[in-house]
Amino acid sequence: MPTKIDIQTALKRSVMTEKNAMNFYLTAAKHMKDPAAVKTFELLAREEAEHARQFFDTYQGGDLPSFDEFINAPPEKDSDWISDLDKALLADFNERKAMELAMQKEQTLEKALREMAAKIEDPAVRAVFEENAKSTHNHYALIESEYARLMGMVHETDIDTFVRE
Repeated sequence: MPTKIDIQTALKRSVMTEKNAMNFYLTAAKHMKDPAAVKTFELLAREEAEHARQFFDTYQGGDLPSFDEFINAPPEKDSDWISDLDKALLADFNERKAMELAMQKEQTLEKALREMAAKIEDPAVRAVFEENAKSTHNHYALIESEYARLMGMVHETDIDTFVRE
Protein backbone atom coordinates (compact mmCIF):
# COMPACT_ATOMS: atom_id res chain seq x y z
CA MET A 1 0.00 0.00 0.00
CA PRO A 2 1.47 3.37 -1.00
CA THR A 3 2.34 5.80 1.77
CA LYS A 4 -0.19 8.62 2.03
CA ILE A 5 1.26 11.96 1.03
CA ASP A 6 0.05 15.51 0.86
CA ILE A 7 -0.72 15.65 -2.85
CA GLN A 8 -1.00 19.43 -3.00
CA THR A 9 2.41 19.87 -1.39
CA ALA A 10 3.90 17.36 -3.84
CA LEU A 11 2.29 19.16 -6.77
CA LYS A 12 3.53 22.57 -5.64
CA ARG A 13 7.04 21.20 -5.12
CA SER A 14 6.89 19.69 -8.62
CA VAL A 15 5.75 22.98 -10.17
CA MET A 16 8.76 24.66 -8.55
CA THR A 17 11.18 21.91 -9.62
CA GLU A 18 10.06 22.08 -13.25
CA LYS A 19 10.43 25.87 -13.27
CA ASN A 20 13.91 25.52 -11.77
CA ALA A 21 14.80 22.98 -14.46
CA MET A 22 13.51 25.38 -17.13
CA ASN A 23 15.65 28.19 -15.70
CA PHE A 24 18.65 25.84 -15.55
CA TYR A 25 18.35 25.07 -19.28
CA LEU A 26 17.74 28.68 -20.31
CA THR A 27 20.71 29.94 -18.27
CA ALA A 28 23.05 27.17 -19.44
CA ALA A 29 22.04 27.75 -23.08
CA LYS A 30 23.10 31.40 -22.79
CA HIS A 31 26.62 30.26 -21.85
CA MET A 32 27.05 27.70 -24.63
CA LYS A 33 28.80 28.21 -27.94
CA ASP A 34 27.72 25.10 -29.87
CA PRO A 35 24.49 25.98 -31.79
CA ALA A 36 23.06 22.45 -31.61
CA ALA A 37 23.69 22.27 -27.85
CA VAL A 38 21.98 25.64 -27.42
CA LYS A 39 18.95 24.42 -29.39
CA THR A 40 18.81 21.24 -27.32
CA PHE A 41 18.81 23.16 -24.05
CA GLU A 42 16.23 25.67 -25.36
CA LEU A 43 13.98 22.76 -26.35
CA LEU A 44 14.41 21.21 -22.91
CA ALA A 45 13.52 24.56 -21.29
CA ARG A 46 10.27 24.73 -23.28
CA GLU A 47 9.41 21.17 -22.29
CA GLU A 48 10.15 21.89 -18.62
CA ALA A 49 7.74 24.84 -18.84
CA GLU A 50 5.11 22.45 -20.24
CA HIS A 51 5.74 20.09 -17.30
CA ALA A 52 5.37 22.99 -14.88
CA ARG A 53 2.05 23.83 -16.56
CA GLN A 54 0.78 20.25 -16.08
CA PHE A 55 1.58 20.31 -12.38
CA PHE A 56 0.32 23.90 -12.03
CA ASP A 57 -3.03 23.00 -13.62
CA THR A 58 -3.40 20.03 -11.26
CA TYR A 59 -2.42 22.02 -8.15
CA GLN A 60 -5.43 23.31 -6.20
CA GLY A 61 -3.71 25.73 -3.82
CA GLY A 62 -4.36 29.43 -4.19
CA ASP A 63 -0.94 30.65 -3.11
CA LEU A 64 0.72 30.87 -6.53
CA PRO A 65 0.31 33.77 -8.95
CA SER A 66 -1.00 33.18 -12.46
CA PHE A 67 1.01 30.65 -14.45
CA ASP A 68 2.50 33.34 -16.70
CA GLU A 69 3.64 35.42 -13.70
CA PHE A 70 5.03 32.34 -12.01
CA ILE A 71 6.93 30.97 -15.01
CA ASN A 72 8.38 34.38 -15.90
CA ALA A 73 9.56 35.19 -12.36
CA PRO A 74 13.34 35.24 -11.82
CA PRO A 75 15.04 31.93 -10.98
CA GLU A 76 15.16 30.77 -7.37
CA LYS A 77 18.82 31.13 -6.43
CA ASP A 78 18.51 28.56 -3.62
CA SER A 79 17.20 25.79 -5.89
CA ASP A 80 19.65 22.94 -6.33
CA TRP A 81 19.25 23.17 -10.13
CA ILE A 82 20.33 26.81 -10.14
CA SER A 83 22.94 26.63 -7.38
CA ASP A 84 24.63 23.65 -9.05
CA LEU A 85 24.65 25.50 -12.36
CA ASP A 86 26.04 28.63 -10.69
CA LYS A 87 28.91 26.54 -9.29
CA ALA A 88 29.56 25.07 -12.74
CA LEU A 89 29.55 28.54 -14.31
CA LEU A 90 32.17 29.70 -11.81
CA ALA A 91 34.37 26.74 -12.69
CA ASP A 92 35.61 25.84 -16.17
CA PHE A 93 32.14 25.77 -17.79
CA ASN A 94 31.59 24.11 -21.14
CA GLU A 95 28.88 22.20 -22.97
CA ARG A 96 30.22 18.84 -21.82
CA LYS A 97 30.04 19.81 -18.16
CA ALA A 98 26.59 21.33 -18.60
CA MET A 99 25.31 18.14 -20.20
CA GLU A 100 26.87 15.92 -17.57
CA LEU A 101 25.19 18.00 -14.88
CA ALA A 102 21.88 17.98 -16.80
CA MET A 103 21.96 14.18 -17.18
CA GLN A 104 22.58 13.77 -13.46
CA LYS A 105 19.71 16.18 -12.65
CA GLU A 106 17.31 14.44 -15.04
CA GLN A 107 18.10 11.00 -13.59
CA THR A 108 17.54 12.25 -10.05
CA LEU A 109 14.29 13.95 -11.05
CA GLU A 110 12.98 10.89 -12.88
CA LYS A 111 13.60 8.73 -9.82
CA ALA A 112 11.84 11.25 -7.54
CA LEU A 113 8.84 11.52 -9.89
CA ARG A 114 8.46 7.73 -10.10
CA GLU A 115 8.73 7.39 -6.32
CA MET A 116 6.11 10.10 -5.87
CA ALA A 117 3.79 8.50 -8.43
CA ALA A 118 3.97 5.21 -6.55
CA LYS A 119 2.68 6.95 -3.40
CA ILE A 120 -0.30 8.68 -5.04
CA GLU A 121 -3.68 7.00 -4.89
CA ASP A 122 -5.60 9.43 -7.12
CA PRO A 123 -5.19 7.99 -10.66
CA ALA A 124 -5.41 11.38 -12.40
CA VAL A 125 -2.71 12.93 -10.22
CA ARG A 126 -0.57 9.78 -10.40
CA ALA A 127 -0.82 9.96 -14.21
CA VAL A 128 0.60 13.51 -14.18
CA PHE A 129 3.63 12.32 -12.21
CA GLU A 130 4.08 9.21 -14.36
CA GLU A 131 3.84 11.17 -17.61
CA ASN A 132 6.41 13.64 -16.36
CA ALA A 133 8.72 10.82 -15.25
CA LYS A 134 8.52 9.34 -18.75
CA SER A 135 9.24 12.72 -20.33
CA THR A 136 12.12 13.26 -17.91
CA HIS A 137 13.57 9.92 -19.01
CA ASN A 138 13.30 11.12 -22.61
CA HIS A 139 15.12 14.32 -21.64
CA TYR A 140 17.98 12.23 -20.30
CA ALA A 141 18.13 10.27 -23.57
CA LEU A 142 18.13 13.48 -25.63
CA ILE A 143 20.93 15.00 -23.56
CA GLU A 144 22.90 11.75 -23.71
CA SER A 145 22.61 11.73 -27.50
CA GLU A 146 23.70 15.36 -27.77
CA TYR A 147 26.55 14.65 -25.35
CA ALA A 148 27.73 11.79 -27.56
CA ARG A 149 27.66 14.10 -30.60
CA LEU A 150 29.66 16.77 -28.79
CA MET A 151 32.22 14.24 -27.60
CA GLY A 152 32.61 12.73 -31.08
CA MET A 153 31.24 9.38 -29.94
CA VAL A 154 29.45 6.96 -32.22
CA HIS A 155 25.78 7.94 -32.36
CA GLU A 156 23.27 5.25 -31.40
CA THR A 157 21.78 5.33 -34.90
CA ASP A 158 25.18 4.40 -36.33
CA ILE A 159 25.87 1.46 -34.01
CA ASP A 160 24.59 -1.18 -36.46
CA THR A 161 26.83 0.18 -39.21
CA PHE A 162 29.94 -0.05 -37.03
CA VAL A 163 29.03 -3.47 -35.63
CA ARG A 164 28.58 -4.98 -39.09
CA GLU A 165 31.81 -3.57 -40.52
